[in-house]
Amino acid sequence: MSNLIISKKNEVYLHVDAEPHVYYELADQFTFELPDAKFMPQYKSRYWDGKIRLFNTQTGQIYVGLLDRVVQFCKDHEYTYEFKESEFYGLPFEVNEFISKEGVKDYMMSICKYSPREYQIEGVYDALRHNRKLLISPTASGKSLMIYSIVRYYVEKKQSILIVVPTTSLVEQMYKDFADYGWDVGSYCHKIYAGKERETDSQVIITTWQSIYKLPRKYFDRFSVVIGDEAHQFKSKSLVSIMSKLADAKYRYGFTGTLSGSQTHKWVLEGLFGPSYKIIKTDELMKKGHVASLDINVLLLKHPPTRFETFEDEVQYIITHNKRNNFIKNLALDLKGNTLILFARVEGHGEPLFNLINKSSIINRHVFFVHGGVATEDREKVREITESENNAIIVASYGTFSTGINIKNLHNVIFASPSKSRIRNLQSIGRVLRKGNNKTKATLYDIADDISYKSRRNYTLNHLIERIKIYNEENFKYDIVNIPLKK
Repeated sequence: MSNLIISKKNEVYLHVDAEPHVYYELADQFTFELPDAKFMPQYKSRYWDGKIRLFNTQTGQIYVGLLDRVVQFCKDHEYTYEFKESEFYGLPFEVNEFISKEGVKDYMMSICKYSPREYQIEGVYDALRHNRKLLISPTASGKSLMIYSIVRYYVEKKQSILIVVPTTSLVEQMYKDFADYGWDVGSYCHKIYAGKERETDSQVIITTWQSIYKLPRKYFDRFSVVIGDEAHQFKSKSLVSIMSKLADAKYRYGFTGTLSGSQTHKWVLEGLFGPSYKIIKTDELMKKGHVASLDINVLLLKHPPTRFETFEDEVQYIITHNKRNNFIKNLALDLKGNTLILFARVEGHGEPLFNLINKSSIINRHVFFVHGGVATEDREKVREITESENNAIIVASYGTFSTGINIKNLHNVIFASPSKSRIRNLQSIGRVLRKGNNKTKATLYDIADDISYKSRRNYTLNHLIERIKIYNEENFKYDIVNIPLKK
C-alpha cells in the first residue's frame, strides 16, 4: 500500500490519507510565516502566531491547486503515492487531451477582431488544457483577450461563468473590452458592484469580490467556471471565502501581472486557482514592440540631514514639504503629453498637490483628481477624456489608478509617494506602458528622498533601494539624478 492516498473531496480540497507522522511532515512543508505578520493586530494581541497553514492535520485536507507540490513532497521524501477516484469529482488531476494549440489559435482568431499574439495563444492553450491555472502576465500584455477567449469557450459549452475583479473600474473595463473584441456582450454578461442587481439569469457575471464574498453558498452553486483577474489584490480571507463556496466549480483561472515575491502569497493563489504559469515578462514585451519602451528617472531629492523617530514622522515631513510639492507641480507642468501623478494619502497629499497644480495650470489644460470617493462613472469619464487629450494631468491615488485602468494615451507617470510594495510599483508602471496612437515611449519619474542622518539611512530611502531592486530584476533602464532641496 502507498504511503499517501490522494483523492478529491471537491473542487477546492484534496484529501490525503496517510500515517500521522506523514501528516506532520506535510504540515511542516506547507506552513509559512507571513512576512508582515508582526504588524497585524491579531499577531500583536497574540491571538495568532503569524503563520499560514495550508495543510490541515485534523481533516487531511489541502487545496487542489497544490497537487503538484504534494507530489513533489512525496518525491523529496521518497514516499509512494496513488490517486483514488472519488464518486462525484473524479481523479485529483485531469488533462483535456482534446485541446490543441492550433485549435486554440484558430478559435481565438475566429472570435476576435484582433490577432492574438503567440504568448496569448500559449496561455489560453495551457489554461484550457489543464482546467485550472494561475497565469502570470504583466500589465499591457493583453490579459483581457485571454480571459475573453476562455469565457467564450465556456459560454459555447453552456457553462455559467463568474469573473471576479478587485475594483468597480475593472468591472466596467472588462465589459467594454469584451464588446471591443466584437462580442454581443449585453446578451451574455451582467455587471455587479455597489447598487447593481445581484440576481440574474446571465451566463457570465463580472463582479467585484467585495460585492459577493458575503453571499450564501447557494448563490455560487450554478457556476462551473471562475476567473479571478488581478487576483493578487483580493483580500486573503475574502478570496478563500469565495473560492471555497465554489466547491463544484471545476474550471479555475487566476490572472495576475505581479506577485508579492513571498512564497506564502504564491502558494495560496496556486492552491485556490492552480499551478502558476508565467506567460511573458515586461522586458520581452518591450523587445517585441508590444508595449512602449520605458525610461525611469529616479529623482533623488537631497534634504538637510534629519533624524525621524518613526516612519510616520518622516512621511508627514515629506508630504507637507512645500518645496517638494512645488517640485512635483513644476515637473508635471513641464512634461509633454498626458501625465499621471500617483499618491498614497488623499487629504494629506493628493488634495494639496491637485490644488497646487490646478491653480497653476495653463488655460484649457485638464487637471483631474481621482480617489476612492470618486464615482466609477466619473473615473471612466476621466479615462475617456484622457484618451482624446495630449496634455492632461491626472492626480490619482494608488488605490484607484495603480491597477487595471487602461489608458493607452498616457505618456508619463510620477511616483509622488514612497512605496516598497513590489505589486504596487509594477502595477503602477504598467499604467504607462500601453502603446497608443503615435506613442511608443513612456517615462517614469520616481521621486525619492535622501534625508539620511549621519550613517543612518532614512526610512523612505530604504524604500527606494527596494524599488531599485525591482527595476534590476525586471531589466528596466534607470538613471539616478541627485537634486538638492532645501527646506
